[in-house]
Amino acid sequence: MSITSDTIKKFVKNDCPEDDIFYQAMEEVICSISPLLKSDDRYKKYAILERLVVPDRIIKFKVAWLDDNNEIQVNTGFRVQFNNTLGPYKGGLRFHPTVNEGILKFLGFEQILKNSLTGLPIGGAKGGSDFNPKGKSDFEIMKFCSSFMVELHKYIGPRIDVPAGDIGVGGREIGYLFGEYKKITSSHQGVLTGKPFVFGGSLMRPEATGYGAVYFTQKMLEIEAKEPLEGKICTVSGAGNVALHVIEKLQQIGAIPVSCSDSKGTLYDSRGLDLALLKELKLERRVSLEEYVKTHESAKYTPVSEYPEHAHAVWDIPCYAAFPCATQNELNETDAHNLITNGCESVTEGANMPSTLEATAAILSHKLCFAPAKAANAGGVVVSSFEMSQNAAMTRWTFDEVDEKLKLTMQQICTRVALTAKDYGVEGNYVDGANIAGFKKVADAMIAEGI
Repeated sequence: MSITSDTIKKFVKNDCPEDDIFYQAMEEVICSISPLLKSDDRYKKYAILERLVVPDRIIKFKVAWLDDNNEIQVNTGFRVQFNNTLGPYKGGLRFHPTVNEGILKFLGFEQILKNSLTGLPIGGAKGGSDFNPKGKSDFEIMKFCSSFMVELHKYIGPRIDVPAGDIGVGGREIGYLFGEYKKITSSHQGVLTGKPFVFGGSLMRPEATGYGAVYFTQKMLEIEAKEPLEGKICTVSGAGNVALHVIEKLQQIGAIPVSCSDSKGTLYDSRGLDLALLKELKLERRVSLEEYVKTHESAKYTPVSEYPEHAHAVWDIPCYAAFPCATQNELNETDAHNLITNGCESVTEGANMPSTLEATAAILSHKLCFAPAKAANAGGVVVSSFEMSQNAAMTRWTFDEVDEKLKLTMQQICTRVALTAKDYGVEGNYVDGANIAGFKKVADAMIAEGI
């Protein structure tokens, strides 16, 4: 029986309620690709949907490690290897207390289509642990990463599965993971991306997702005959790697980013954000954004507790373009209507699925330009693939070379998505265009490979 939205909802309710976010992602894709399914019965004949929504394998393992007090701690590790039709499994590792099998299935499923859209030969996967790096010493993080890799190394390889970083996993963690992999295997291979530059990492990897989201937005606005970002007020959520580099690139092209946010509240500086101070607060001192107003007294910091329920302060700021870059489902229907009311013309998802289905529907119904995450935030995996290429060839590219290749790839993704939407009668709908284009490439390859 073909999978439909109704069967997805029934399965969630009766069998796996913890997988709600995974099935939200699947429901969006299934609704989007209906024009393709109606136009070609091969996908039903070969049960592509039924096969695609089930991971190839889910690996779950215990991670025991010693903290600085020599007490044993135990966490759970995962690797969801979802689909390798187009190439080796590729997707990040996330270390965060919220990590569970359902979230990683959602992220891995999205990764299949995201990686497909890049045009690069990589499949989709995701992994991580409920380990929380915050508050841990460098030695504790190193010991956890060593124990994590003792299990993970059995399932990865440069032609099998190449993990990268994600939330809670930056250059430090990747370095520790790679060091342990070398100890275990006595092999220096490009088995992880996001490595420090000194031993095989690519230049521009930290900037890639944020810069890529802006490059995609620029091309989308050009295609849709909208005014460019230069000189326009932009709002950004989040204060992590993606958000900071969206802000950085917006400033470089002459736009005016005025907001960012963390788990405790929203910062608004009408004159434009002081990026150097933000980096100091979030990357060096790792403190609340509230500290920003001690330096810039005209800025405003709104704690979460002071804003109405079911709405977020960052999306009630008048802007031309909005960039949700914090976490999944952060932008809800109320937020979407606030953006629409305040004259927003463009929304670009920098985080993974930061908009609820209701928010996305509202934004699309009001004809705003909307760049979905699986297309707009593909910059990270694009540069990760560039790192794989550099490792395989034992060479290095300059910052400008990587930046130019990233910009070109993001423009190509945007153009491909726009043309696909037009071909299937949903012109201007980048959600449907991205889902159809990403799905079609994987599905056609699955048919060509056989069962």
